[in-house]
Amino acid sequence: MEKTLLSQSLKENEQNLRDVFHLCSDIVFRYTYNQGTPEFLILYLDGFVDMTVLEQSILRPLMLNRNAEPDGMGKMIRDSFVFTGQTKTSNQVKDVVNNVLKGYVAILTEGESLALLADAAGFDKRAIDEPKTEKASQGPRDCFTEALRTNTMLLRRRITTPRLKMESFKLGELTSTDVVLAYVEDIAKPGLIEEVRKRLKNISTQGILDAAYIEERIQDRPKSPFPQIQKTERPDTTASSLIEGKVAILVDCTPTVLILPINFWAGLQSADDYYERVDFVFARRLVRYVMMFASLTLPGFYIALTTYHPDLLPGTLFISIGEAREKSPFPTIIEVLIMEFVFEGLQEAGIRMPSQIGPLVSIVGALVVGQAAVEANIVSAPIVIVVALTGIASFVIPRYAFAIPLRILRFAIIFLAGIYGMYGVSIGIMAIMIHLVTLQSIGEPYFPPITPLIRRRLKEIILRPPHWPWGKP
Repeated sequence: MEKTLLSQSLKENEQNLRDVFHLCSDIVFRYTYNQGTPEFLILYLDGFVDMTVLEQSILRPLMLNRNAEPDGMGKMIRDSFVFTGQTKTSNQVKDVVNNVLKGYVAILTEGESLALLADAAGFDKRAIDEPKTEKASQGPRDCFTEALRTNTMLLRRRITTPRLKMESFKLGELTSTDVVLAYVEDIAKPGLIEEVRKRLKNISTQGILDAAYIEERIQDRPKSPFPQIQKTERPDTTASSLIEGKVAILVDCTPTVLILPINFWAGLQSADDYYERVDFVFARRLVRYVMMFASLTLPGFYIALTTYHPDLLPGTLFISIGEAREKSPFPTIIEVLIMEFVFEGLQEAGIRMPSQIGPLVSIVGALVVGQAAVEANIVSAPIVIVVALTGIASFVIPRYAFAIPLRILRFAIIFLAGIYGMYGVSIGIMAIMIHLVTLQSIGEPYFPPITPLIRRRLKEIILRPPHWPWGKP
């Protein structure tokens, strides 16, 4: 920017701002005149401003009060003429430029080196809809949107106390993305708040376009496959986490909110857990844990048992598997890898396809490809069953980000099982456990209450705490 301070000359300010917005066709410069003399210069970003607010709350009052005394016109505008909800003044060119790019209308007057900035933002935004990736059979149906203030409003509706704090940050040299750090005062640990605040301030980047840009920069171990920060699009999940003493990071232009710190068990919990009876939740969590383990190890166990330890299988089952594999040209590990890669490819294709035909491609593709592969004697029928069961088990995990590391580590277990049999599966599971107990989320242990051992909270792994203790002081 050529100048840092506004001038008292309207023409000079216009030229300076036109230089800044050179080749920006969506920036509107508009003059109002009084008896042929330029009176006000109005500057706004076309498409970012509510035209009704601009016409009724800014332009119309200016036109009706054009006979006011020229001296002190800026003060009169600030005090009386502009009817928008939020106004501020600045004598910095940089402030004028940044606020215009955020949907403010800048009003400059002749003889004053001060600009009035009126909030008239009114760009199109998506309506509040149902969650797409965190569906629940019970509970609220709303989810976050791409508008930051809509998201903070959704939290304020649930936590109606001034103790809910929302600190603002601007991140990204080019994007100046608005970021809000939310927490409940006197519940969240001051050390946790300060640590997150420090990590946000240390972010130095050209742009922040999504919450994932922040997640990668503030997590403890970026190379770990396990998510150390929870992503959610549900306001009720975020509000519940804030009440539990966690903090949330809201980012403008994204419906994803970051919750931190988290632990391993949070990835296996669903919003339904807090809207169902405690005994139902116990049964559902038990199913999830079994399926999580199957998603990680079922193909590995199949390879180890059929290749190295057939004596551990019932005789009739081993004979059936042997007959099915009789015409297969590949060893078991190759068959499993072929079908796993095909299944992962179908999942990726289902995500990229239009929503109307994506699930159809995944299901029909798996059935057709699996049946054709068996009939062509490329793979055996038990392999198709094992891979299909593994895929179903991975879909039981409620959080998509948590299922991804299990899908990746499954291949490591497959290779270890193909080389060392059951010893390989055991080595893989032990390595994962060692990694989990050493992992941290924003300085907090990732695997409590097992490590560190907290006996009174061990039952919370399976049982959801009932709601009634929450009402006690």
